[in-house]
Amino acid sequence: MRAEFTMRRRVQFAETDMAGVLHFSNYFRYMEEIEHAFWRSLQLTVFPRDADPHLSWPRVATSCEYFVPLRFEDELEMALRLTKMGDKSLNYEVEFRRDGERCAVGRITLVCCVTRPGSFSPTAIPPAIRAKLEGDGGD
Repeated sequence: MRAEFTMRRRVQFAETDMAGVLHFSNYFRYMEEIEHAFWRSLQLTVFPRDADPHLSWPRVATSCEYFVPLRFEDELEMALRLTKMGDKSLNYEVEFRRDGERCAVGRITLVCCVTRPGSFSPTAIPPAIRAKLEGDGGD
């Protein structure tokens, strides 16, 4: 399994509250941003438009613990780790660091689903996707 994927970003003014602190809701947007970058690094996407059947990855649980506030113009490093892969689900942990200091940690659980108009049906993670997530799919 791939151990870790990292990326850097800077806190933007529009993402902060009146005190210049990163608004708590934006940590969840950042988690989605690094998740999509991770999938792109594997030549995958969480939203394959032309796949048949059409797969989707709805979130079934999310959380975030905050330790130290991030502020406007802080440069942070985010590290995503795939912590568990089940038959139909994935668990990630995203650590937010500034200058090596742990500022927050978020967790996401998502389920692989076949989507049809009006319905989601959990399904096994396809072997080709599983292989790439495990690091066996040719980087």
